[in-house]
Amino acid sequence: MTLWGGRFSGKLDEQAWKLNASLPFDQRLALQDVKGSLAWAKALLKAGVLSSGEHTATVNGLKSIAEAFKNGHFVFGEGDEDIHTAVERRLGELIGETAGKLHTGRSRNDQVATDFRLWMLEALPELQNAIRGLQSVLVSVAEENESVVMPGYTHLQRAQPITLAHWLMSHFWSLQRDLERLTDLTKRVSVLPLGSGALAGTTLKIDREALAADLGFASASANSLDAVSDRDFAAEYLFCAAMTGLHLSKLSEAVVLFSTAEFGFIELSDAFSTGSSLMPQKKNPDLFELARGKAGTLVGLLTGLLTTLKGLPSTYDKDLQEDKLPVFQASDTLMSILPVLGGALETMSVKADKMLAAIDGSLYATDLADYLVHKGVPFRTAHGMVGKAVKLAAEKSSALDQLSVEEYQAIGPFEADVYELFNPLASVNKHNVNGGTSQDAVKQQIQKAKSYLKGEIK
Repeated sequence: MTLWGGRFSGKLDEQAWKLNASLPFDQRLALQDVKGSLAWAKALLKAGVLSSGEHTATVNGLKSIAEAFKNGHFVFGEGDEDIHTAVERRLGELIGETAGKLHTGRSRNDQVATDFRLWMLEALPELQNAIRGLQSVLVSVAEENESVVMPGYTHLQRAQPITLAHWLMSHFWSLQRDLERLTDLTKRVSVLPLGSGALAGTTLKIDREALAADLGFASASANSLDAVSDRDFAAEYLFCAAMTGLHLSKLSEAVVLFSTAEFGFIELSDAFSTGSSLMPQKKNPDLFELARGKAGTLVGLLTGLLTTLKGLPSTYDKDLQEDKLPVFQASDTLMSILPVLGGALETMSVKADKMLAAIDGSLYATDLADYLVHKGVPFRTAHGMVGKAVKLAAEKSSALDQLSVEEYQAIGPFEADVYELFNPLASVNKHNVNGGTSQDAVKQQIQKAKSYLKGEIK
């Protein structure tokens, strides 16, 4: 069965049929297709196209089809070109010729766009919940490590002491932006194309706003030409997915580094590590490496769809059949990564002694400059004085905290209390500003994060 065969006298070439058919992937829209058809049947009843009896038969048939999909009992036919064809074909088998009325005033163009948007409206909260799951782990592990001090890095060089909790929470906030982007996207997905027909709208007296409400959309599309061609929402979904992937890659890169023998800051549990087929001693962070690698795949999916869309004319073109696969793949990729990373972080061992040992005297250089500033020395001058101290320590193969007070006083207005600066937790707690790494500031940050997770802050 095809939905367009009347004008043709011969069959489509077998290889051409395989290329043209979208059932292998758009069958994922089965329940959304039935849901859209149920709403359309109701609109056709109001428009006088279906009688009350025909409407009842159509609804019962569609509900039976939905149940078959849910139970995995639906049998596809050889002639099912796409999910819409399969549903209509089966409806005809169940209720006869009345099934042919369901497509009145409707095109596959507005039908598939509606199905796709319905699917995305269901997928978005699922993805957001998965992101929140990882965020919850970050908050929990941060709370457990509020007093653990580690080096902070810029340019992958040790920079200043920070807390592990502060580092963990930095990844919470990047994921929070991902959540906010997905929430904002929901507004643009929640626009109903159904009723746009192939491109010009329908001649039937359809209340599209009521139809939108029945299907859970916020509004109906304003222009039928735009409605059937618009895939901005798909591209935007892929952008959101790619950004989330990049944030997960950034987290993963750090975990890979921190779990090496050279760093030794953390150890992943056996449940989230793999070994080597050749080297018995190896314990590899493969899952984080996969997350890092899949970020590239997500970026590629976005680039691919944008390239497909860039040269299309107005309304529907078959190129748009390429819109769903990358979105489905991106969704599946993130839904597989997020819980695994959460589990790995939740079960990792933190090596606080290793982190503390990695904080050497050089990380207090900024504290030394601030010390001089509090004595009235202009910061730029203080910066230069501390630079001289760093140079002197390097020449002596020593550390800043090993220079004598006389050596310090030869450089600037230092006093004996300068050695009080060389305390990691004291250094951390001096950064007691909103967003800083002090223990109090991080506690406030964690409480704010919990409020976001509870929905108390939007």
